[in-house]
Amino acid sequence: MKVATIVVRVLLGLMFVVFGLNIFLHFIPMPTTPPPPLAGGFINALSQTHYLHVVGALQVIGGALLLLGRYVPLGLTLLGPVIVNIVLFHLCLEPSGLPMAAVVSVLALFLLWSYRAAFAGLLKA
Repeated sequence: MKVATIVVRVLLGLMFVVFGLNIFLHFIPMPTTPPPPLAGGFINALSQTHYLHVVGALQVIGGALLLLGRYVPLGLTLLGPVIVNIVLFHLCLEPSGLPMAAVVSVLALFLLWSYRAAFAGLLKA
């Protein structure tokens, strides 16, 4: 179980660091087909207001914490709202990315379960 936790932690951390850095550095080429109008408008609004930079910073910081293996619960806390927004974006606006959003969600839920002791105080009645 410990090896699986490390593998999932590193994989999820790498994904968020790479895609978070891509928001700032643009090293992954954009698809040539335009997104659906609502999805494009949403991304355009996030980009023009620089809100996307906040999301990118949260992705890089949260992913780095997962990669380092220190403060993993804090990294998961920072990435939680980002993951929820990724799932909702693909569920409501761009369904083609839903399988990848599901994979990210499952990996994050696995890590939440692995580090459940750190979140125990939140679940007490």
